[in-house]
Amino acid sequence: MGERRMQIGEVAERTGLSLRTIRHYEEVALVIPSARSKGGFRLYTEGDVERLMVIRRMKPLGFSLEEMRDLLKITDRIADTRDPATGGERERLRERLDSFRKVADARCETLRARLEMAQDFAATLRRRLDADADADNRG
Repeated sequence: MGERRMQIGEVAERTGLSLRTIRHYEEVALVIPSARSKGGFRLYTEGDVERLMVIRRMKPLGFSLEEMRDLLKITDRIADTRDPATGGERERLRERLDSFRKVADARCETLRARLEMAQDFAATLRRRLDADADADNRG
């Protein structure tokens, strides 16, 4: 028996992506359903779900669709067991993958700094509200 296949609704539930978003990623060739049911419904495998999760994790880091496509091509090629990358090609793929990692690390650091600023701002607002409430209680 082959790998278990899921309809788009289950995939949406598992990934936290909307049906529309999954269909959009299909339209731009980031993910292609592994099969179709006799009734024409899209069918996805666990590998498709993993691919969608990679895309979902790249999005908040500001990666473009083209960058997502490039990263997926790299990871697909590295994982290809039917025609494995060898020698120099494998090394080039690993270097490109490491470049993506470095960009992701830098973007995560930027997001951490922005989050810290946002948390400081929220704390400032709380202090002002508390001070105002104290003034009301005294007055």
